[in-house]
Amino acid sequence: MTDSTPSPLTDESRDINRANWDARAPLHIDSPGYAVNALIGDPTRLSEVVAYDRARLGDITGLRTVHLQCHIGTDTISLARLGAVSVTGLDLSPASIAGARDIAARAGVDATFVESDVYRATEVLGTEVFDLVYTGIGALCWLPDIRAWAHTVATLLAPGGRLFIREGHPMLWAIDETRSEGLVVGYPYFEQPEPSVWDDDSTYVETDTPLTATLTHDWNHGLGEIIGALLAEGLTITGLEEHRSVPWEALPGRMHHIGDGEWALTEHNERLPLTYTLQAVKAG
Repeated sequence: MTDSTPSPLTDESRDINRANWDARAPLHIDSPGYAVNALIGDPTRLSEVVAYDRARLGDITGLRTVHLQCHIGTDTISLARLGAVSVTGLDLSPASIAGARDIAARAGVDATFVESDVYRATEVLGTEVFDLVYTGIGALCWLPDIRAWAHTVATLLAPGGRLFIREGHPMLWAIDETRSEGLVVGYPYFEQPEPSVWDDDSTYVETDTPLTATLTHDWNHGLGEIIGALLAEGLTITGLEEHRSVPWEALPGRMHHIGDGEWALTEHNERLPLTYTLQAVKAG
């Protein structure tokens, strides 16, 4: 199953983003936004992201599962608590992986965490295949090539296996959050070869500590590009739902908290999809 195709993620982008996520990891572990202590203390608790999609996930009991771009593993642990087996989380940040291993151990959850960028997943996981490939919020924007990502997903899936994504909508990523006069498209919707470069010492959860590694590189991918890449790998799309909420205040000052960690536009929430859930299966 291993694939020796070179990663489309350059060393520069990988190093910049790894440093940023290494800086975020301890802040996120300590932030109430991730509710790590509650997750550890309550063996029935799920992360808010997984809880949002629990009905869509359905019964995952016994499914061999890999969570790509798992960060500190709260969603990975939640998948294990829903009955997934041989649960593996994969992330490029060593600080995130170390945090995930510690949280899982303290929560009494059996999960494996592996340090790697997504494009090298098939190399580091060897011959292992999975019944469920899971990707959560805010993951695809760190990848420069959606076609290479889809190839990785298809290679990791066992015949009959399923991909499950809930992700920020590419239209949300294209909105300039600094423009308060309306919903202004200020950034690319379609994938571009060069990254958008940001310098920001804040993160998306509550914390009093600024980031020390502030640079990031990211890329947007249109919904058609994502679906087209999966279809090109022979996967069948089995579900697509666009949502009017997102699990952080993505457009500050223009959103309100609606419960369960979700935020919605205060005005005209019919005008902009904020997230989507996508499912696809590999032919059996």
